[in-house]
Amino acid sequence: MFRPPLHVNAMDKRTFQNELARLQKLTRSNQDCFQSEGCENCTSCQFTNHCKDCHRCTYAERSVGCTHCTHIRGCRDSHQSSQLIDCVRCIESHYLVLSQDCSSCTYCFGCVGLVRKEFHILNEPYDRKTYFKLVKALMAELAV
Repeated sequence: MFRPPLHVNAMDKRTFQNELARLQKLTRSNQDCFQSEGCENCTSCQFTNHCKDCHRCTYAERSVGCTHCTHIRGCRDSHQSSQLIDCVRCIESHYLVLSQDCSSCTYCFGCVGLVRKEFHILNEPYDRKTYFKLVKALMAELAV
């Protein structure tokens, strides 16, 4: 909705605060989202639930500050990633669980600060078969 600019001479503290509150309320709403519930300040997201400050995410749950992610849950500040669970600041990564600050990684569990690694648990490499066997047991025990 177009509103003419406020004149500098007509603006007092109360007018300024009211206008600022109105603008802040507008930006807290979700814009261009589809089938998203309980989200705050998300843009262009689809099928997201209880997310905040996310952009262009699909099938995201309880995530904050993520962009261009799909199938994520409980993540924060992650970007261009998919299939993440409880990850923080992971970028261009896929199939990570309980990991932090990983970049371009695939199939990592409980890893921190790895770059271009795959099939790691607690920053240690495993062969594919052993990785999936251990992750299955850990997921059940940790109830992730």
